Amino acid sequence: MEKMEGCGPSECRFDSYRGHMNLSTPIEEIPRIGPAYQKRLKKLGIKTIRDLLFHFPHRYEDFSDIIPISQVREGGPFCFQGEVLDIKNIRTFRKRMMLTQMIIADETGKLKVMWFNQPYLINTFKKGDFLCLAGKVNGKGSLMYLSNPAYEKIENWKLKIENSDLTHTGRLIPIYPETEGMSSRWLRFIIKPLLTKIKDGIPETLPEEIRKEQDLLPIKTAVWQIHFPDTLEKAELSKKRFVFEELFDLALAILREKIKLAKEKATIIPINLELIKKFIQKLPFKLTLDQKKSAWQILKDLEKVRPMNRLLDGDVGSGKTVVATIAVLNAVKAGFQTAFMAPTEILAKQHFKTINGLLKGFKVKIGLITGKENFFDSKKIKRKEMIDKTKNGEVDILIGTHALVQEKVEFKKLGLVIIDEQHRFGIEQRARLCHKGYGGQAKLIPHFLSMSATPIPRTLALTIYGDLDLSLIKEMPKGRKKIITKVIPPEKRQEAYDFIRSEVQSGRQVFVICPRIEPNELGEEAIASSLPFARLRLARVADVKAVKQEYEKLRKDVFPDLNVGMLHGKMKTEEKEKALTDFRERKTDILVSTSVIEVGIDFPNAAIMMIEGSDKFGLAQLHQFRGRVGRGEHQSYCFLFSEFRSNPRLKAMVVSQDGFELAEKDLKLRGPGDLTGQRQWGFPDFVMASLKNIELVEKTREAAKKILTKDPELKKYPLLRGKLEEFREKIHLE
Repeated sequence: MEKMEGCGPSECRFDSYRGHMNLSTPIEEIPRIGPAYQKRLKKLGIKTIRDLLFHFPHRYEDFSDIIPISQVREGGPFCFQGEVLDIKNIRTFRKRMMLTQMIIADETGKLKVMWFNQPYLINTFKKGDFLCLAGKVNGKGSLMYLSNPAYEKIENWKLKIENSDLTHTGRLIPIYPETEGMSSRWLRFIIKPLLTKIKDGIPETLPEEIRKEQDLLPIKTAVWQIHFPDTLEKAELSKKRFVFEELFDLALAILREKIKLAKEKATIIPINLELIKKFIQKLPFKLTLDQKKSAWQILKDLEKVRPMNRLLDGDVGSGKTVVATIAVLNAVKAGFQTAFMAPTEILAKQHFKTINGLLKGFKVKIGLITGKENFFDSKKIKRKEMIDKTKNGEVDILIGTHALVQEKVEFKKLGLVIIDEQHRFGIEQRARLCHKGYGGQAKLIPHFLSMSATPIPRTLALTIYGDLDLSLIKEMPKGRKKIITKVIPPEKRQEAYDFIRSEVQSGRQVFVICPRIEPNELGEEAIASSLPFARLRLARVADVKAVKQEYEKLRKDVFPDLNVGMLHGKMKTEEKEKALTDFRERKTDILVSTSVIEVGIDFPNAAIMMIEGSDKFGLAQLHQFRGRVGRGEHQSYCFLFSEFRSNPRLKAMVVSQDGFELAEKDLKLRGPGDLTGQRQWGFPDFVMASLKNIELVEKTREAAKKILTKDPELKKYPLLRGKLEEFREKIHLE
C-alpha cells in the first residue's frame, strides 16, 4: 500500500504548491498523486481537478457521535478518541495472519484495537499519539476489541475538536465509487485539502434566477457539503442542486439541438400515395393501426422543408422495419438516396435481406457495406466499387455499419438517414452521416429517422429523446402467439432439458443465452449492458454461466444427440456468419450465445429461448432476448434459469409481455442506466436515479425553455454556454 493511505492531514496539504491550480488543471499536476494513482483515477474517468471534485460520494458513514470509551459496547459502529498506550504486531501461526494490536485509553477507560494484515500501521502510530477511531466492536467484557477501524491522528483528545476539522472519523464520512487500489480514504485525503484550496474558484454556472427560483444551494456550498456534509440534510440539499443542474443542462442541450435543427433546410419529399398503396397491397400481412399511423407521421414529415427528426419506437417484433421501408421506398422513387445504419454486421445483414425481400419487384438498387463485406443487388463487390456507385447515385439504399460514416463514403443525393438501435451510436457519428448528402453542393440536410426496439418510459422519452418527435408502435401484429415464459429453479432444470429435447425432435430450434464468454471474464456484451458497474461486479459473478463452458456442457453431457452451435462477440466475422447460417439452415439445433443476438436476429423456426443467469440481466434486455422467438407459426417458450426462488424482475417477465410496461418496471427496479447505457452519460448514480422523477424532469425542461426563450444564444450566460459545449462532448444525446 502506498504511503498516501496512511499519511496525516498535514502531509496532504497543497500550501507549498506554487503553481496556479484551477478546475482544468490535469491530475498529473496535483501534488501527491503519482503515476499509479493517476492511472487508477483515469479508470474512473477522472482526468482533471474538476473531474475529481465532481466525483461525488454515493453514500456516507455516520461517525459524528463521539462517545467515551466506557460507553462502547458490542456492535456499532462507534466513534471515540483517546491516547495510544501500546502498539505491537503479533503473528498468528494458525491462520498465518499478522495482527496489529493497540491499547487506547481516555479518562473513562481503555480498549483493545485490532487491525488484520496491516503491519505497516506500527510505523504510523506510536505511544502517546492521540487518535480518533471509528468502527465496529466485537466481543464482550475483557475480550471486547475494536476491529479494523477508520482512524486519524488528532492534536489532543482532551481538547475540544470540531467535527469539521476531522476527515475520516468524528463526522459524516463520504464513501466514494472506488476502483482497485484506490480507497475512499485516499480520495478523502486528496479531495479535502484540494477543495479547501480551490472551492472559491469554482464558478456558478446555473443562472442565478433559476437557482433562486428553485431554492438551490450556491455551487461552492453544494460542492463542499456533498463531500463533507455537516448533516445528512445538507448532503441531500447538495444532491438536489446537482441533480437539478445536470438535468437542466441535459434539457438545455437537447432543446438547443431542436432549435438548431429547426433552422436547417431539407428537400421536400412528396408522398406518392399510389406507390405506397401498391407496396402495402403486396405485403403478405396486414399492417396494424400503429404501423399505419407511424408510417403516415413519417411521410408527412418528409413533405416538410424542415428536416424530420423522429424516433420510431416499438416493441420487439412490432414491425418497425416495414414502416421504415415505406419511407425508404417513397424517398427513393422521388429521386433520393437513403442511408440505413445498424450497430452490428449481423443486424446490417438482416436489414439487407429483409428490405431486399420487401422491395422485390420495385426496381430498387440496394447495397450493403460493412467492415469486411460489400454487396450490391445481392452480388459481392469490392469496397471501392461500392463507394463509387454510391457517389454516382447508382445505389438507392446503402445499408451498413459504422463503415457508412467513413470519409470516403459519399452520396450524390442523400434524402433520408435511418439509424436502427440508435442509442448505440454517438451523436457525432449520426451528425457525420447526416451531412453526407448532395456531395456537399447544397446546404440541405437529409431527413432523419431513428429506430429503437427498447420501449422507452415517458420520463426517458422526455429527457433523453426530447429533441425528437416520437412515433410509437405498441400494437403487435395479429396472429402472433403469446410466448409462454417460465422461471426455472435448479430442481426443475432436468425437466426443462427434457422438454427442450422433445421440441427439437419436433423440428424446433433453441437459443441459449449466457452473460459471459469465458468462465473468468465478463463478456463484451454483458459489459455493454451493465457498465459502469461491470468492473465492480467482477467479484460477484463466479456463478454466472459462460458461453464456452455452457456450450461444452450442453454438447457433451446434456444434448449429446443434438447439434449444438456457439456464437459470441469475440468470434471472427466468418465464424459468426457460419454459426448463423448453420442455424438458419437447421444444421444446428441449439445455438449457445452471448447477448450478441439481442437485436436483429430473425429465425421463425426458433421456438425456445433459454436464458442462463437470468438474474444478471435487466428486464429490458430479457425482453429483447424473448423477442428473438415467437416469430413463426409455432408456440414459443422463454425459460429463465435462476438460482433464486424470488426475483421481482423475473416475476414481471412471466406476467407481462408488454415491453413498455416492462421498461417502466425496469426503470423503477434498476434505474435508467440499464435502459440507456449509463457509461455514455457520465452522470452520478443519484442523477441517473432522478430520471425516474417525471415532475423533476418536466421542471428542468420548463426552466431550460424559460432561459432559451429569453436568450436563445445564451449570450448573457457565457459560462453556461461554455459548459454546454463540454457537456455535449461528455454525453451522447441518444
